Amino acid sequence: MPSSSSAPADVTWAVCLRVQGSRMPLSSPGANVPLRTASVGKVLLLLTAAQQMAEGDLAPDEPLKREPEDFVRDSGIWHTLSSETLPVADVAALIGSVSDNLATNVLLRRVGLDVVAMATASLGLMRTALHDKVRDSRGPSDPPTLSSGTALELSWLAERLMRGSAFGEEQDGRVRAWLSANVDQSMVGAAFVERFALDPLAHHDSLGGKLGFWNKTGTSAGVRADIGAASVDGGRTVAWAAIANWAPELDAKLGGKILAGMHSVGRQVIKHLLPPPPNAPDQRPVQPPSAQATPESPRSE
Repeated sequence: MPSSSSAPADVTWAVCLRVQGSRMPLSSPGANVPLRTASVGKVLLLLTAAQQMAEGDLAPDEPLKREPEDFVRDSGIWHTLSSETLPVADVAALIGSVSDNLATNVLLRRVGLDVVAMATASLGLMRTALHDKVRDSRGPSDPPTLSSGTALELSWLAERLMRGSAFGEEQDGRVRAWLSANVDQSMVGAAFVERFALDPLAHHDSLGGKLGFWNKTGTSAGVRADIGAASVDGGRTVAWAAIANWAPELDAKLGGKILAGMHSVGRQVIKHLLPPPPNAPDQRPVQPPSAQATPESPRSE
């Protein structure tokens, strides 16, 4: 990965890769420091919902109605649909596939933020949290960010989710299925689109194939984040968490460079995913990425 000496000084990066069979994670400096993670925190909501389903506290077919208090602009499609009510499983699928903000708020209202916090703590996550519902704007009395977390903890969570040891295979399998439909492959996933011809619109795990892949991205002003895990032909698994934070007013200057940096993280993931050549040297610690690209316009949480 590019040297940290070439990374933009205005960006705080945290990257951690966990390669199956390796004793230690490959991490950049600051991987244990909490950063803003935008919609990545929705994974905690999905995990909590899956756990409640397994315990019988939440039925997949329970109808959830959207209310005026739930509406928020930006990512998602439910706000464009005519149906006022959807079953829990479909609401969760919208969150996993298109990071639906309206669906997030509806499911969070049903599950409860305090319950998500307890579930997060039960997983052993100390510096990772979902802090609030999605809002169009945040006032002084609101939590300053939707979610936060460390690359170390989030990559550890992704690794456990992939092997079914977070809440258990039934619950984790549900969450992996929801997230395997994620259409946002603009960050780490872009390398998989290039290398494996991954179709951003058609890679759900029900479709089969040699590549096992799921991820969750987070995009907000001054935030890009991507966590996930992948395996090829049932071989070694690589889990990752890549987070970049910067001053929101620098979005136009840095947005494209961050995406290019995320692409380089994806190439590193693929490098560790595929069998190494004979007599390959030992892996080196991950360095914060840097690259150049055309800036993109930010989305909300």
